[in-house]
Amino acid sequence: MLPPVDARPHHDGSPLYVSTDAPALGDAVRVRLRVPHRYGHVAAVKTRSNPNHEPRFTPAVIVHHDGDATWWEAELLVENPVHGYRFVITRASGETHFLSQAGLSDIETRDDDDFRLSTFAPPPAWGAETVMYQVFPDRFARSAAADGRELPEWAEPAEWADEPIYQGPSTPRQFYGGDLDGITEHLDHLERLGATVLYLTPVFPGRSNHRYDAHSFDQVDPLLGGDEALIRLVEAAHARGIKVMGDLTLNHSGDAHEWFVAARARADAPERAFYYLDDDNGYVSWLGVESLPKLNWASDELRRRFIDGPDSVVGRWLRPPFSLDGWRIDVANMTGRLDDHDLNAEVRQLTQKTLREANPEALLLGESTNDAQSDMQGDGWHGAMTYASFTRAVWAWLSEPGPISWFFGLPYPVMPQYTGEQVAAANTRFTAAMPWRSRLHSMNALDTHDTARFVNRARPGAVPVALGLSVSLPGIPVVFAGDEFGFTGENGEHSRTTIPWQSVDDHAATIDLYAAHLRLRREHPALSHGSLRWLHASDDALVFARETADEVVIVLAARADSDIVLDGIDGAAATRLIGSADVAPDARGARVADASGAHGPAARIRSTGMSFTAWQLPGVATPAFPGDGVPAAADSPQWSVVSRSDA
Repeated sequence: MLPPVDARPHHDGSPLYVSTDAPALGDAVRVRLRVPHRYGHVAAVKTRSNPNHEPRFTPAVIVHHDGDATWWEAELLVENPVHGYRFVITRASGETHFLSQAGLSDIETRDDDDFRLSTFAPPPAWGAETVMYQVFPDRFARSAAADGRELPEWAEPAEWADEPIYQGPSTPRQFYGGDLDGITEHLDHLERLGATVLYLTPVFPGRSNHRYDAHSFDQVDPLLGGDEALIRLVEAAHARGIKVMGDLTLNHSGDAHEWFVAARARADAPERAFYYLDDDNGYVSWLGVESLPKLNWASDELRRRFIDGPDSVVGRWLRPPFSLDGWRIDVANMTGRLDDHDLNAEVRQLTQKTLREANPEALLLGESTNDAQSDMQGDGWHGAMTYASFTRAVWAWLSEPGPISWFFGLPYPVMPQYTGEQVAAANTRFTAAMPWRSRLHSMNALDTHDTARFVNRARPGAVPVALGLSVSLPGIPVVFAGDEFGFTGENGEHSRTTIPWQSVDDHAATIDLYAAHLRLRREHPALSHGSLRWLHASDDALVFARETADEVVIVLAARADSDIVLDGIDGAAATRLIGSADVAPDARGARVADASGAHGPAARIRSTGMSFTAWQLPGVATPAFPGDGVPAAADSPQWSVVSRSDA
């Protein structure tokens, strides 16, 4: 039987446990395992790697004892671009346990769930510290200049206070006229919230309000103010310390795009190879939507124009005078994939190469709405916009039960009802096959422009709990414009709500709630870079620690009254940062004595009803690593070539 969750050995990719998260091939990397005394006596620990798909075992040695745990350390030689490893733990009883990113197991674990070291170029240093604010430009704010613009034939004008049309042919045509200068005029709102990154859905001209059907990638839509308006927005945002990310469709263009028009006009047009066109000009489109013809990435010319080099579409907008700070790639999971074609890896790798050449500090996120892990190994997308690991699990835990008409495209007739254990399990399951740094750069969104609003189905009092989880679990917290106003929405289109700037003060309480949680994230680096150690999971409560050498943040998320005892946590040293739950030393002490025979500390947490509370404790004191990313030692295991006659 496996021990309780807070008594299990722990390892992850954070600086407490790994000497470097950016190794090169051939480097020796030191990795550590934390074994709580409550786990019981350990006879031996080894790492099991799988270089070149041949298992290799390396012994670990004890490097540190503290009042709660023993720390083991081993040295790994990084031999493949993504180097996987796990821990093999032999207990004094002779029982063997395996620890991988999927958790502790009493049976052998899969290679897919191994911890991972990625040798690919790392994400920008600011990426993991991001607090993201998403804006749908048509619905955020109108500048005075918007009134003088002539509308295109496809647009159906709407008044700013009109409700979004979310069903029928008018849905993509309803036009409110929000523009980029309008966003610039309201950057103080982003500062009030504490957002550090503004993510814009597409700004290229299209024939819809969402602009995912671009008819050019060479200019900003004049309806948004054109190129100069984007330059003004980025400069103003940068002056306030806010970065700006764009949105790009590498999977498709619009059917009015100049490339697609040229492709269908002439059989010998070079652009014909950009799409999946047949002799009769029939074509493949995204999910059968005729206005979104799919791009064929077998074309070298398409790559040259779109993603290859600093003068391509990808590169041009990252360089001055536009100076975007990164891209979110729409439908990244389908890009380059069709039937027996799979060029996704080539596309994402070339896109990242261009990104680094144009702006080495830019961030690259790929949309992958379900299991994103296989594409998130660090070779291309730095992280994912995904819903499986965080969003759907949190909804299922904190939403009201009952019939539903929409749940992230999944065929649920009623709202799924998760326990806290299932939330922790989903978060682990859908991140277990990606490197730690990819996890830190994936988005923790409660909702987006493609989903219903979380508050639409949330239980009373659930918003602070859900928001708290988004800022405290590994990943990038995301606020979709309107969340901080408490807006509702039945689906993605209905959620694309205009912001009532004339009545912002009416929503001050909700805005301040969001600002307080986002401030917690910004002010405590452990929530950006710290390890994640689960301490408790039950039907109605989750407790975990985000830990660094400088601080530990203990987080409680509860949907009902809770009374929880945590071994190894000094309740007397805890300082409350946010929330109303109480923590105090527990007189019973730890359940199991440590190696010296003394009982370690324990804490008791009590909360009432819905609660999100965080406490700060002193950091974790362990010896410094002797070096990071150093060449392998002379006695490190190496492979050699042996002739068949000597084998």
